Amino acid sequence: MLTVQGLNVSYGAVQVVHDVALEVRPGEMVALLGANGAGKTTTLRALSGLADSANGSVQLEGRELLGMPAHRIIREGVAHLPQGRELFAELSVLDNLRLGHWSKRSDEAHLQAQVERVFTLFPKLRERATQAAGTMSGGEQQMLAVARALMTEPKLLLVDEASMGLAPIVVDQLFDALEQVNATGTSILVVEQFVAKALGHTTRAYVLAKGRVVVEGKSDELLNSPELLGAYLGDGHAA
Repeated sequence: MLTVQGLNVSYGAVQVVHDVALEVRPGEMVALLGANGAGKTTTLRALSGLADSANGSVQLEGRELLGMPAHRIIREGVAHLPQGRELFAELSVLDNLRLGHWSKRSDEAHLQAQVERVFTLFPKLRERATQAAGTMSGGEQQMLAVARALMTEPKLLLVDEASMGLAPIVVDQLFDALEQVNATGTSILVVEQFVAKALGHTTRAYVLAKGRVVVEGKSDELLNSPELLGAYLGDGHAA
């Protein structure tokens, strides 16, 4: 589904992602982990066309995405759920979903079918359909952010720290929802601060440190690995 090779990203003269290689297979949910500042968000931004100074190769089903503008990458089948949700706070839940559907350029019947799909996944949003997004709870807003991304019918969903600021029970609900999305065939690459939670819901994981992939493997095998601990706490803790 997604194949990344030799990805480098810089901000001005500072290179923050170095020769990253990873893949997400069809129907797979994969974790991208690492300490703050490891380059996780920058990597996702490069995959979705939001990082200006990126080079290497990013292919979706064999089609090169790097160099495409973000709006074209969305139409190719990549949806990016960013940190901070980026909702239109004064607009209603339904209007936020309509804006998420905009890139499909489809008719009203298709729009309504997609709205019904996400309302089935997130019943609370149906109850809040006419409510302004900014007046909902943090958990409800995050569910809306996921639902808006799904309005594009993505082949690949990029999820960046979706659990940030949420209560543990809401985090559980969020991951349950992502598993349901994944079960429909949508591949997912998730950046997550709750390492155990991410590894418990994914098949494989990559760990970044200082912008480089330092560990990769099956999620259940990485959970107690010293290499993972070292990536978060420094090389002196890896042994």
